[in-house]
Amino acid sequence: MTRDDYERYAAAFNARDYDAVFDFYAENPRMAFFGIEITTRDQLKDFYGFMHSYVRETVEIERFAGSEELAAVEAIVRIEATADLTREILDARGMQQFFPIAKGEVQEMRQYIHYHLKYGKIESVGCALV
Repeated sequence: MTRDDYERYAAAFNARDYDAVFDFYAENPRMAFFGIEITTRDQLKDFYGFMHSYVRETVEIERFAGSEELAAVEAIVRIEATADLTREILDARGMQQFFPIAKGEVQEMRQYIHYHLKYGKIESVGCALV
């Protein structure tokens, strides 16, 4: 994966084009972050469709390193609430590990994201916050 490839991936994510995002993934991928595991296109659409109905999430790439087997990204992820995402709503979705956010609130966090690659496609994703 090149920086240009990843820029296209991030642009699709920022545009909420979940099908284009999932097209970057290998067959049977595993995305695991913050207690969430996504392995199918429908799961990706369900999770992000839900989250993005409450927040506008954008990824700003600061650093990128890539090879045939790994892409490593340091990014600022910006979350802006467009509606109240309450504890009750999160709990009803089984997302107790996530924090509520009020409409208009903005959070920015540095994330380190590792993508394991297979034949140029993302096979698994791991992420850490600072």
